[in-house]
Amino acid sequence: MLLSEIYPVGNKYLSALFSLLPFVSTLQKMKYSFIATALYLSIVSADLSNYWELFSTNVNPHTDTLPEILQTMSLDEEEQCSYYVPDPSLIVINASAFPNTWELATSNGMDVSTEFTEIYNAINWSSAPDIPVRTAGADGDLNTDGYPVNDPDCWWTSSGCTVPKREGINADIVNCPEPDTYGLTYDDGPNCSHNAFYDYLQSHQLKASMFYIGSNVINWPYGALRGVLDGHHIASHTWSHNAVTSLTNIEVLAELYYTQKIIKLTTGLTPRYWRPPYGDIDDRVRWIATQLGMTAVMWDLDTDDWTAGLTDTIETVQNTYDEFIEMGRNGTYAQSGNIVLAHEINNTTMTLAIDNLPNITDAYSQVLDIASCHNISHPYLEDFTWTQDVPNNTTNTSSIPSQTGGTNSPTISSIQLVDPSSRGHSIYMNPMHVLISLIVLIVVS
Repeated sequence: MLLSEIYPVGNKYLSALFSLLPFVSTLQKMKYSFIATALYLSIVSADLSNYWELFSTNVNPHTDTLPEILQTMSLDEEEQCSYYVPDPSLIVINASAFPNTWELATSNGMDVSTEFTEIYNAINWSSAPDIPVRTAGADGDLNTDGYPVNDPDCWWTSSGCTVPKREGINADIVNCPEPDTYGLTYDDGPNCSHNAFYDYLQSHQLKASMFYIGSNVINWPYGALRGVLDGHHIASHTWSHNAVTSLTNIEVLAELYYTQKIIKLTTGLTPRYWRPPYGDIDDRVRWIATQLGMTAVMWDLDTDDWTAGLTDTIETVQNTYDEFIEMGRNGTYAQSGNIVLAHEINNTTMTLAIDNLPNITDAYSQVLDIASCHNISHPYLEDFTWTQDVPNNTTNTSSIPSQTGGTNSPTISSIQLVDPSSRGHSIYMNPMHVLISLIVLIVVS
């Protein structure tokens, strides 16, 4: 496997080197690619807390702008959802380095790739909670029959539990702590036809937490890029939107890892936060997410907007919105705020959002994304300060608080996958370090 199959950024430096050294044979190139790959992956093994630094990206969220093409500017659904190849100076997607879309993230050989194997082996699985993989019943729903009523695994699907019952696991975020605050969140993006919805949010200076599915991001990379450039809080919603407690450890890790990788590739940022599909999470899944420095964001109000026109009428969903709006007016959230689950899944859900946001902003004192309502200044693993490093084309900065990060934000130093005493001896090697090593190897060989 060549370095380009694992970290395309490394291949950029290799290409530059080889262009200056035409005498290097194909065999030698493969040899040094293998050496460079080993150097990269030895660093991952030494300290997984740096895993996100090895992801490839050309995007700079501080300075880049969204390309003005038909798909990013049109309000016509068919035009927005027509296939495009992203500008290679911004985004280069190597399909062989990712799972197949809308399949488990272990597909396309991702579970046996050198890259993923090293990540998996860097985790001390002997410390993982001994919790069984859940199964589905005949109706397709997760089977909770026979599960203990005392909920030893903090399984949300069974009990709504959000506070882990094991040590060393990030607790879920479940509401906005500030009074009279509406936590604005949308799952299942980026939708290819979201231009009108995002235009509305931008024109009304509203920021939301957007929980992106990896398969959608790889299909519609500019949709994810716009989310960041508009100043939204971007988070993960797994690769294939499966109930994660029904997946094996390898499958859960792959669902999270490859979604992190594609979000970093397309936005320049790696999320600290994620939302499990259907809210399905237990302490085994939380523990795996914690190994990647990730914390789950749940909700306490559900619009059920995805059912509109399918299993419920639009009027039924509108009634739910009306109830939530009334809660903002009658003092239900006078002591603390909420987090509301809604979706970017189709034009019906996005239209419902646009129709109801005027009344929501009128009923609540604050309508905020989750990073802002928790005063989390670093919602990404990169050194990208949420309160100060506002993206260049964000139209509003006043809605982003200036306080420092809250206690709910996990820090890099808290991600311990190896003996902490060994961290002082581990180093991070960037692509230039690999390049220098290769030059030395070529000279002496």
